[in-house]
Amino acid sequence: MAAGIYRKQRRNLDQIGLAGSITNAVIYIDAGRKGFAIRGKAEEGRIFYESGIAEALTAFKEAQTTTDPQTLILAEYTFITQELQFCEKSDKDSISSLTKAIQSFDDAFLALTVVEDSTAYQGVEKAIPHCKEYRVKGFPKDSFHIACGSHKTRIKNMLRTPGVDSIEKVLLKQRLANLTAAQNGYIEKQKKALQISN
Repeated sequence: MAAGIYRKQRRNLDQIGLAGSITNAVIYIDAGRKGFAIRGKAEEGRIFYESGIAEALTAFKEAQTTTDPQTLILAEYTFITQELQFCEKSDKDSISSLTKAIQSFDDAFLALTVVEDSTAYQGVEKAIPHCKEYRVKGFPKDSFHIACGSHKTRIKNMLRTPGVDSIEKVLLKQRLANLTAAQNGYIEKQKKALQISN
């Protein structure tokens, strides 16, 4: 079911041109990283890498201007899905981390469909405990918030990793900002579903 939702939303991302930009960006970033490791290809690799980072940064900034939680997480989902395709089979840690992130966002897409149905979301409100650890700004910490929160932690860990290129840090910070914007937009949907005025 989540895969079908993703395909539908991917078409929406395609319509505004972000999916292709993000896919190209990851291809360039990967080609650049591989170029760094080949003698005599470092300069060419750097060009690919910087081009990919720049294209990704532009796409993520454009996604942020929509303030739409679906667009924001779909941009991230597209990026990490592409990254997974380029993972070396021996890199078990990255494969595991990206796979978990993708599965978590699959659940977030399902939450996005439920939050649009006020009656259904009233049930979510009742089913999730009301203590602070299960709430985000007073709203249910459902699979959307869980996906964004765990992925934010993942990105923060990447930012703390020694040796991360400064231009890649700028992209990581933008992706982090997008996830926060996605959660804020989702909270607005939660408010509407639960009929809570500002």
